[in-house]
Amino acid sequence: MLKLLIGIFTFILIAALIAFSGGEVLWFAEIDYLSTLLIRWQTQIIWFLFPFSLSALFLFGNLHLTEVFLRDDVKAEIPNLPEFRKLLTSSRHSLYQSPAILLPLLLPISLSLCLLVAVIVFYYGQALLDLWQAEFILPKLTPLLPSIFDLIEAKKLIDSLIQQAWKLIPLTGLVFFVLLQTKFASRSIALILSLVFGLIIAGNWTRILQYFNPVFFNQNEPQFGEDISFYIFKLPLWEIIDFWLGGLFLYGLAACFLNYLLSNNSLSEGKFVGLTRSQLRHLYALTAMVTGTLTVRHWLNRYELLYSQRGVTYGASYTDVNVQLPFEMFLAFLGTLITIWLFYKAVTGASSLRKTRRLIVSNPIIPLPLIPFIVYSIVLISSIAAMETVQRFEVQPNELARETEFIERSISSTRKAFALDAIESKTFDPQDTLTKADLVKNHLTIDNIRLWDTRPLLQTNRQLQQIRLYYKFADADIDRYTFKVEANINTDPDNPNNNPEKRIIQDRQQVLIATRELDYNSVPNSAKTWVNEHLVYTHGYGFTISPVNKMGEGGLPFYFVKDIGTAKDSGDLRTSTPLIRETIPIDKPRIYYGELTDNYIMTSTKVRELDFPSGEDNSYNTYDGGGGIAIDSRWRRLIFAAYLKDWQMLFTNNVTADTKLLMRRNITARVKAIAPFLNYDGDPYLVVADTLNNEFGEANNHLYWILDAYTNSERYPYSDPGQNRFNYIRNSVKVIIDAYNGDVDFYISDRRDPIIQSWQQIFPDLFKEITNMPPQLRSHIRYPEDLFRIQSERLLTYHMTDPQVFYNREDQWQVPTEIYGSETQSVEPYYLIMKLPTEKTEEFILLSPYTPASRPNLIAWLAARSDDLEYGKLLLYKFPKEKLVFGPDQIEALINQDPTISQQISLWNRAGSKAIQGNLLVIPIEQSLLYVEPLYLEAEKNSLPTLARVIVVYENQIVMAENLEQALQNIFPS
Repeated sequence: MLKLLIGIFTFILIAALIAFSGGEVLWFAEIDYLSTLLIRWQTQIIWFLFPFSLSALFLFGNLHLTEVFLRDDVKAEIPNLPEFRKLLTSSRHSLYQSPAILLPLLLPISLSLCLLVAVIVFYYGQALLDLWQAEFILPKLTPLLPSIFDLIEAKKLIDSLIQQAWKLIPLTGLVFFVLLQTKFASRSIALILSLVFGLIIAGNWTRILQYFNPVFFNQNEPQFGEDISFYIFKLPLWEIIDFWLGGLFLYGLAACFLNYLLSNNSLSEGKFVGLTRSQLRHLYALTAMVTGTLTVRHWLNRYELLYSQRGVTYGASYTDVNVQLPFEMFLAFLGTLITIWLFYKAVTGASSLRKTRRLIVSNPIIPLPLIPFIVYSIVLISSIAAMETVQRFEVQPNELARETEFIERSISSTRKAFALDAIESKTFDPQDTLTKADLVKNHLTIDNIRLWDTRPLLQTNRQLQQIRLYYKFADADIDRYTFKVEANINTDPDNPNNNPEKRIIQDRQQVLIATRELDYNSVPNSAKTWVNEHLVYTHGYGFTISPVNKMGEGGLPFYFVKDIGTAKDSGDLRTSTPLIRETIPIDKPRIYYGELTDNYIMTSTKVRELDFPSGEDNSYNTYDGGGGIAIDSRWRRLIFAAYLKDWQMLFTNNVTADTKLLMRRNITARVKAIAPFLNYDGDPYLVVADTLNNEFGEANNHLYWILDAYTNSERYPYSDPGQNRFNYIRNSVKVIIDAYNGDVDFYISDRRDPIIQSWQQIFPDLFKEITNMPPQLRSHIRYPEDLFRIQSERLLTYHMTDPQVFYNREDQWQVPTEIYGSETQSVEPYYLIMKLPTEKTEEFILLSPYTPASRPNLIAWLAARSDDLEYGKLLLYKFPKEKLVFGPDQIEALINQDPTISQQISLWNRAGSKAIQGNLLVIPIEQSLLYVEPLYLEAEKNSLPTLARVIVVYENQIVMAENLEQALQNIFPS
């Protein structure tokens, strides 16, 4: 029966492995990235088999030796020397070269070893779970290196087990299982740990590949003089190997010692008689391996000092360099001597009669083998005491003087790791000289002041534009488009009375674009059938585009593109003007790959796909795109039925010879499956562009997703991560996903990044140059908000480059707050089309203001550029410290203190509605600052926000009007 169950389990395991492998190979082949998958699998398989085989060979080999040494006749090991035999009594116990252990000591020693074994199993098992369950989305990035198993980590594990008391039950059970079934348990755990070691190292395949494909940073860290690439690419693999061998050797020693200790019914007889010469030599060898890993660990700990958090800054501090570093080197030297001595003992055993007589007869208080370990412990404890003493009595009273050098290191490294050193700093001195002429001169900035935020727009879209329950607007994104518009142009500027001439011009407009995706979870429960989920409800349809500065009738958003259906074609989207239709390539905007498409579908079946609603009826469509995997054979359907765990796929009669399977349609999951070593932005955005004349393009498709991808590391020396799990980050890749065909392209956007250069060496077929991106798409790339937010947060402290100013936090900044609705929140970075004070033309800018930590006035603002050759450049404009420049907090206070505004808001809030104060925008124009805040009105029973008023603040003037143009007219009359 047991053999039958094992056979069934083996068959299921092999079948699942074949289905998984087949499904992955076919999917990667469909998207032309099969080579990427094969490189990854090759690395994972080799680096699973290598540590698994070595671990199993080592553990089972040593456990076999314990059996051999337990079976051998110990008398055969005793030298045939008359002088030696006179020392032996008639008792068999005299044949052993270690003291006997009675039950009062035997039991706690045995339980301690069993507990050690159980803790090792739990610790490495938890490390495996942490690795394979890791999320790959900012800020949850690639898993950190596993912590080395030592007394500190063991204590943390036990503390966590105590906090989660239910885990103590399996831990206790494992302890007694090892105690009562030592031989069977030690071998079972040896197999389990070998698998765990193999899986952990295979799970770190990214670090292994980077180890063999390093790229120099051409920057040396100041303490050891190593290139930064050593810490990014080389050191992590050495620490993983130390993590593996440390647990392997420690478990081998504990398991073998337990097998010796509990042999011959020691517990039931109440006495362990001792160890033979061969058994002692065996344990000496295993102990030497454990001390060898400790030696390596102390040597690697020197580099770990560069990530210390002991001092006032991140990285090695005065105490680390002047106290801990010498102790680590001495402990490594001492550990080397102990390891050599133990190996010598393992090879020679009791090498002289005098040593044997002292061991057997003299029975000293401190046995000779323990003396090296006592010395090691004394040095280790002394190092801890010395570090605490120096830190408290030498460093802390003279902290600035002692830590200045190390503060400089941390500032420099943090600025380099987060690209803060590339920020160009300028002075901006606001003046109260803004005129009507300046507004006309900067009309493109004025015309793109964002009055609509994503939140009220999405609420309105969900009320007016979702059209059916199964459609959903998951998000709205800010972008810019160049539209054809009709304008009155004066052809003779010298003659103001000349009649203007109507012409078609190109107008750059900041817009909010929202995608109408299909959300199957919103389908009524009565309609949630297998056929509907996988054959009928297959795609979303269309999008809306709204200018950020205009409003329609009743204060609702104005739409350039909206609805499904026009007078000519029920499938067309409705545009505000014919010129907009010429600008935006709409055609049939079907969305098969998006943010909400989590289910797989089969297309070109006998069942018609729902295309879009048309009046009271529906229109249907058959997918003709290039995406999907052909499932025209029985064996392919069988593979994917097992892969997707959906057997109805195998038995459905709706499949034809042309049927394709579209899976991994969620764009974030799709790109993660291809390149899991990158970390992805949380906000992909849709772009509408005609790329048919380029490498892209299938007929009837103009929708593409752009997703920013990051390279990062937590191993950059001296760089302060703050609240992040990484201390180095670059936006090195732009990913383009075809919303109709599912094609994915990775473009390198920062070639200076050594990490992306390393990945390009590893996967030469994966990446393309950014210059090869179709220009229609390249014009829509933008500086990512996630990265900008991270850099802005780091800049709050690390704009200070003087060590004394940094130490005293004299110039600490903070992100200002604003009132949104009725709640206070931090000001989020916002996109603007504006002219930078030192530039001549308007650009698409991402902006974030700063205020001092102790005052609400504006101190600086950071701008990230997104256009053309200026992409990626950061500018920091600092305001004069001696001049008061109103910050968002102060402007919000002035607005709420204005009697007209506060009275109107109070009135609206009492009349069955709610007034919502929108984002406060600080807009630089020429050498002045303009503050604009939209005011929305929302009914309590029906969430349909309307733009009710616009508030503009300039200097000491506060105006609330029905629109921006009127508000500006009141402040700047002609």
